[in-house]
Amino acid sequence: MRIGELSRRTGVPVPTIKYYVREGLLPPGELSSPNQAQYGEAHERRLRLIRALLDVGGLKVAAIAEVLGAVDDPARPLHKVLGAAADRLGPAGDADDDAEAVAASAAVDELIARRGWRTHESNRAAADLSRALAAMGRLGHGAFTELLDEYADAAELVARADLGYVGRRVAVEDLVESVVIGTVLGEAVFNAMRRLAHVDASARMYGADGAAAVGGEGEAAAT
Repeated sequence: MRIGELSRRTGVPVPTIKYYVREGLLPPGELSSPNQAQYGEAHERRLRLIRALLDVGGLKVAAIAEVLGAVDDPARPLHKVLGAAADRLGPAGDADDDAEAVAASAAVDELIARRGWRTHESNRAAADLSRALAAMGRLGHGAFTELLDEYADAAELVARADLGYVGRRVAVEDLVESVVIGTVLGEAVFNAMRRLAHVDASARMYGADGAAAVGGEGEAAAT
């Protein structure tokens, strides 16, 4: 197909497709003439993945390029691809060194050791968790660390579900793509479900009437 057809099938404007090609996110089409290129199903699939990582996963173009570079590297083990995707999640920033930051970092180190989690110092997730806990500590909610193991239980369950989905894929190109989808888009799915569960739990715990509160939330959301 030509680039115009690729644009129509994916909903991505032609100038944006050309931008992705220039940035190395999308492979160039096969030249059929000096000014014409043909694109195939692989281009359409990659383009949909790029848009999903951008629009749903919230990744920046540079981060998507790094993730796709890992996906396209046949010598990189799958768990390294997973790490490349996971490392692009979460806010970037320098670590603080106040009392709350020190306490949060210690709590995270203890959690990792207690759970026996295999991690690496280059993994940003531990630093992201420390920053979040430190921010909560500065707001007077340092006791939130008492819930870390409960959150860890849920996180392990979700991680096993993510990787279980990946394990059901057979083709290698599907497998590495599923790693990225399960990590980046799975994060968006889990966060959305967590917000839904928060509304339900809040209504049940704090509503004057559980059933009425849940109905009220739905009516309020619908207005």
